[in-house]
Amino acid sequence: MTKAAQTEDRKPRSDEATSAFARPDIDGESSTTSEFAIPDGLDVPRTGTESEATSEFAVPEGLDPPQSPAAEGERSAFSTPSTYGARDAPGFTPPGGISAVSLTKDAPWQDRMRTMLRMPVAERPAPERAQRAEEGGPAVPRVLDLTLRIGELLLAGGENAEDVEAAMFAVCRSYGLDRCEPNVTFTLLSITHQPSLVEDPVSASRTVRRRGTDYTRLAAVYRLVDDLSDPDTQLSLEEAYGRLAEIRRNRHPYPGWALTGAAGLLAGAASVLVGGGPTVFVAAALGAMLGDRLAWLAAGRGLPEFYQFAVAAMPPAALGVALTLADVDVKASAVITGGLFALLPGRALVAGVQDGLTGFYITASARLLEVMYLIVGIVVGVLLILYFGVKLGAELSPDAALGSSDRPLPQIAASMLLSLAFAVLLQQERSTVLAVTLNGGVAWSVYGAMHYAAGFSPVASTAVAAGLVGLFGQLMSRYRFASALPYTTAAIGPLLPGSATYFGLLAFAQNDADAGLASLTRAVALAMAIAIGVNLGSEISRLFLRVPGAASAAGRRAAKRTRGF
Repeated sequence: MTKAAQTEDRKPRSDEATSAFARPDIDGESSTTSEFAIPDGLDVPRTGTESEATSEFAVPEGLDPPQSPAAEGERSAFSTPSTYGARDAPGFTPPGGISAVSLTKDAPWQDRMRTMLRMPVAERPAPERAQRAEEGGPAVPRVLDLTLRIGELLLAGGENAEDVEAAMFAVCRSYGLDRCEPNVTFTLLSITHQPSLVEDPVSASRTVRRRGTDYTRLAAVYRLVDDLSDPDTQLSLEEAYGRLAEIRRNRHPYPGWALTGAAGLLAGAASVLVGGGPTVFVAAALGAMLGDRLAWLAAGRGLPEFYQFAVAAMPPAALGVALTLADVDVKASAVITGGLFALLPGRALVAGVQDGLTGFYITASARLLEVMYLIVGIVVGVLLILYFGVKLGAELSPDAALGSSDRPLPQIAASMLLSLAFAVLLQQERSTVLAVTLNGGVAWSVYGAMHYAAGFSPVASTAVAAGLVGLFGQLMSRYRFASALPYTTAAIGPLLPGSATYFGLLAFAQNDADAGLASLTRAVALAMAIAIGVNLGSEISRLFLRVPGAASAAGRRAAKRTRGF
């Protein structure tokens, strides 16, 4: 205490400071009080009838005033406010408004998720509540890991990139992760989840290192995604992991000897399709089965697929050349053509063209490059045999491999048999084999009616037949909530350009480069017609079969995403 303060305390109090109504304090000093103050020691009870002078801002008795929230400390301008809830926040709506999208199971989940995926994140409608509200919600990394594992099985099974992204998006939304962006390339899958605009995103990725054709496993994965997308099915994260592990453990539905027999049956049916007889059927089947076993042996030794295809293409070509050198009255060219039918990578070609048509250009380029390498492997194997055959004096005529148009019934039967064998090679479920067999017969019937009867060009006839195959496959996939691949891939087998490929290789072996290039160009045109026709048939089905609950403009918004406006 300063000296001035001590001096002030020692001064005597004035008369104004000591009032007559002052009462002494506990320490003996008086304090100023009101003249209406109640004397000490006197408690006056409240009667409740007389009004008491209170402030007009006083809180009435019985009403507890709200507690003022504690003042928040200094925070970043980008931090989440204390009263903000990401789940309760309304979805962003652009000025023009967005069409409501029904997320109930009144349409296949592929169509619903594709419609949502094709919208930018800022224009997607506010999502529904998560179906499975576990205690505290499922861990985001585990949901992303499950999503990537499902996408890996689909991509490794040959599914196109857009449908893989749709499946991954469906899995994320089924567990309440609405702000997800999947990304699929040829060998890499990644997904990013951003909980809100103010939280850090969570990303995960997975590499696809091994591919295998098993449409039974593909169908099982689709059923799992369908159950996850169904609001009536309560499938927890642990149950989904268990079903996924069971799908991975399941063995192929057909043993190895059945696959070898199917390869021979496919080659024999293809040889009949291009004009061969019973002897040609047996020779082509034996050559294809021998090539299949050699390819299995090469795969067991760890050789790349390029060498596997080159080795598998040699036995059918060798048998055709041997029959020609032995002066056996058979169409040796039909034997070689049948072997090529069993090796042409039609599945990878269709998937590559579909990825390009839907805007996944990186994945499409990688798939088409893979197809090119596989075809070059086939060319190397066949050309090596044909070159030595020509040097040994084998007279191979391309005209001998032309299919005759006056045998429609045997050719239709051969096309159905070819589709059946192709379905077994693709490890399809037994319940889908009959449908795809009939679809293959219809495809060849349409092609034969347009090309042989009506005189249309082979490319146009192939495109129309493949379009019907794609349309039928898409309708069956919508009906069964499954993938369209099991209903389309095997059915396009009779349309593959096996004979045109053989003509080109034979012309090169006979030093006729111009004819070889013309024939190979025709083969490429037929392959593109098949792929575009299948994709066009699928798009036509989506064009006229609208997604329930979605406006037509919103359902077809994907058609504008690569334009300049």
